[in-house]
Amino acid sequence: MINKIKEHIEEAKAFTTEDKTTLEEFRIKYLGSKGLLKDFFAEFKNVPNEQKKEFGQVVNELKNTAEEKVKSIQELLESKTESINLFGDLSRPGNPINIGSRHPISLVKNQILDVFSTIGFNVSEGPEIEDDWHNFTALNLPEYHPARDMQDTFFIQTNPDVLLRTHTSSVQVRYMENNKPPIRTISPGRVFRNEAISSRSHCIFHQVEGLYIDKNVSFADLKQTLLYFTKEMFGKSKIRLRPSYFPFTEPSAEVDIYWGLKTETDYRITKGTGWLEIMGCGMVDPNVLKNCGIDPNEYTGYAFGMGIERIAMLLYQIGDIRMFYENDVRFLEQFKSSL
Repeated sequence: MINKIKEHIEEAKAFTTEDKTTLEEFRIKYLGSKGLLKDFFAEFKNVPNEQKKEFGQVVNELKNTAEEKVKSIQELLESKTESINLFGDLSRPGNPINIGSRHPISLVKNQILDVFSTIGFNVSEGPEIEDDWHNFTALNLPEYHPARDMQDTFFIQTNPDVLLRTHTSSVQVRYMENNKPPIRTISPGRVFRNEAISSRSHCIFHQVEGLYIDKNVSFADLKQTLLYFTKEMFGKSKIRLRPSYFPFTEPSAEVDIYWGLKTETDYRITKGTGWLEIMGCGMVDPNVLKNCGIDPNEYTGYAFGMGIERIAMLLYQIGDIRMFYENDVRFLEQFKSSL
């Protein structure tokens, strides 16, 4: 009897299958209510006393071997089933992949960078937490200069010399300090001003500022660059420059494009004039060049800057700047692009 049980042990060890029905037959054969193990245990009382110990050991070995075999094969078959359910029929056509949505600010920023990259501008970036020198003083805004009031600033309370940058001109200062002319760079980024939040203004917004410094750079070069930009960005070929004031440029100007008066929306956004302000610009003040280690007697340059939100609101006819920051999926899903 013991030898017969040992043969069953070897048989159980060698058993293998990939069929659930065959596995169930194996389980019933050994572990079922009418299986061999039940018969072997029932036979225990008829075994001579000197063989009971060995008999019990081999019966238990058979039981453990059969249980482990059933368990291991079940786990193997289940893992294969899960794999099939996960991948399905690999010959079937794949499900279409939904195109993700980019934020409209990212779309417009990328468009602006693409336009200027085609005429040789590289991209420069800098920290959002700035010091007074790079944000104000180097840009011809010394301490107590009244023009500082033009920008309501978030200062770090523990250190009044540290602040959240109010414009990306600070990036241009850092670039001029670390690079020699000719310089042709564009600086996109997030800026902060302590302003009341409304449909037309926010305490957080984005800017793109450009800088070109070389020998014999003139205001005419600036105008041609801006004209190229407005044609590529808006499809508009008519601009005008109105005298203005910025501490870091002299002379300074506001740039308007002729938007037209074809629709009711055109009348509304241009207030009936057809003209729309899009940015500020000017020739870099000699004091700024000097503060950044560039000889103003040898080099001249121009700079310009625009708000990305303002441009996005024009292009997509968005009436409330707050929509850019509310993370409303219904709003964001309207902007599909691979840019």
